[in-house]
Amino acid sequence: MPTEMYNPAHPGRVLRAYLEGMNVTHVAKHIGVSRVTLSKVLNCRGGISAEMSIRLSAALGTHPSFWFEMQTDYDFAQARRKKIPDIALFSKAA
Repeated sequence: MPTEMYNPAHPGRVLRAYLEGMNVTHVAKHIGVSRVTLSKVLNCRGGISAEMSIRLSAALGTHPSFWFEMQTDYDFAQARRKKIPDIALFSKAA
């Protein structure tokens, strides 16, 4: 079983590194999303959907699940930090 990362980076931070030196408006137009949408991701205020992952992968030559799995890891780590009430296991019907 793979080890969980306690605090994985937001995928927007990683994407910024991939796009270093590139114009955000140009990249957004190239992948067919609005500049605002891409900017939210790059500024860690928006997530990467499955569709966005496919678009990024096509433009950057990464595996189609790369960005989406990074987003999932980040979201899961954030969710684990939240306090949830004790939840009992359902009992199976007899």
